[in-house]
Amino acid sequence: MNDHVTPHSENGRPARGTAGYAESADALAVQYEEVTFEAVHGAVLQLVPAEPGRILDVGAGTGRDAAALAARGHHVVAVEPTPELREHGQRIHPDSTIHWVDDNLPDLVLTQGRFDAVFATAVWMHLDAEERRRAMARIAALLIPGGLFFVTLRHGPVPEGRHMFDVSAAETVELGSAYGLRTAHLSERSDLHGRSGVHWSHLVLRLTGTED
Repeated sequence: MNDHVTPHSENGRPARGTAGYAESADALAVQYEEVTFEAVHGAVLQLVPAEPGRILDVGAGTGRDAAALAARGHHVVAVEPTPELREHGQRIHPDSTIHWVDDNLPDLVLTQGRFDAVFATAVWMHLDAEERRRAMARIAALLIPGGLFFVTLRHGPVPEGRHMFDVSAAETVELGSAYGLRTAHLSERSDLHGRSGVHWSHLVLRLTGTED
């Protein structure tokens, strides 16, 4: 059964990083679901916690990754600020135990508790430099010691109508280190949809602490 909480936005307005997603939600739902969690995250699957735990999926879209993680036995909180995408997710994955939350980066004010892992897939580059700083601090606070932050960064042309920045893997690694997150994985891959000029960085950052 899918759960809900009170909707949240920035000062009553949609988060800037969601620009263009509501209008394209129908097409994006098809695009997101035509590739699997395993295909998208193949380079880092070995780092996904094997034992059931608490996982936060930020910018969960249609819940493709959240549903796959829930199927692995995890308790998954899926944060998605675009109502149209959440609705598609609840339609496509009606039997999943995903807990849906209407919240957004950088502050995730409605997201509570601590998590074994946080996923931010194709999300981080929607934040400007100050928002990325605040978001990294918040994610570090949400992770348990030894917890993992999975980030995928899109590089290449910005789609029309999107609020997006050119964010490098190196900058993300450096920012993470300022909040106690050290690099556990870094790789690059081409675009799974074959879009010209688009490629991706995969990072996994581990929060230092008692498990190190």
